[in-house]
Amino acid sequence: MLRRNTPDYHQQGMFRVPADLQQVDLHHSEAVETFYSGVTRAVRAVMRAQDLQITVDGAEHIPASGGALLAINHTGYFDFVFAGIPAYLRGKRLVRFMAKKEVFQHKITGPVMRAMKHISVDRSQGRGSLEEAVDRLKEGQLVGIFPESTISRSFLIREELKTGAARIADQAGVPLLPVIVFGSHRIWTKEQPKHFGRHSIPIMIEVGPPLELSGDSEADTALLHETLEEMLDRVISRYIELYGPFDDRPYWLPQRYGGSAPTPEQARVRHQKELAMRRQKKEQKLNRTIERKATSAMEKLTPKGRTLWAKVKRNVRRLLRR
Repeated sequence: MLRRNTPDYHQQGMFRVPADLQQVDLHHSEAVETFYSGVTRAVRAVMRAQDLQITVDGAEHIPASGGALLAINHTGYFDFVFAGIPAYLRGKRLVRFMAKKEVFQHKITGPVMRAMKHISVDRSQGRGSLEEAVDRLKEGQLVGIFPESTISRSFLIREELKTGAARIADQAGVPLLPVIVFGSHRIWTKEQPKHFGRHSIPIMIEVGPPLELSGDSEADTALLHETLEEMLDRVISRYIELYGPFDDRPYWLPQRYGGSAPTPEQARVRHQKELAMRRQKKEQKLNRTIERKATSAMEKLTPKGRTLWAKVKRNVRRLLRR
């Protein structure tokens, strides 16, 4: 196991950071935001209990004040927790993450997300959340986005990134910062067991310098993809150098680095199956709603009306299957 301190790194709180990382003043408003700060304190206590070995590079690229958009790779369910650490090291700044609306609709997580001022994303009406993110950035906030839009089962950068990150940063006129988190998926990711105990898992976080945007969202997204791939390769190679070698081809390590994670093609197939299952469940739920309402309506219809309603149901089901 790597020693916590080396000549190039030292311990800042519970985080291992470069020895030359400069301290900055606390952010005048974000550092004193009671609820969000209280949640992060609780999270840090859990991290200590798990004895996580967290190394952060590139935190100096997070502005001490003003807006910036963090574009983060996505391998596990706790990526947002770790992606906020570099901002914490810059005057206890806070990141407002963009998350799907279902998280905000949950009876437990919803109130928490709203109290922390995160941004709800309705995938069927993406423009509203894009405009909200632009407004927050113009107000001087930090916003976090996952351009892969879903967890990468291969633990590599997915082939296609959404162009939203480039468009938001360009419209808001703020820096677009690429961010890599590697190791958080060892705690909890798709289709794998959870590891919430004291496992001393190493986690590495790197923030890259701002990308030079052209205003062409397609070209800027391609640049973001290329940069994230280069950063991830560097981080994984460093991870193996510091903490390896690893036995038994671990599931959390991409195949090209000696692990047994799905290849990008295998991951794509699994993702398509997942989407198909979601569509099927959605259709089944809608059908049950139709049946329930139809049963209630049938009790109020004449025989002629019942025949007409049966035809309507058949036509609706036919449309849903297309």
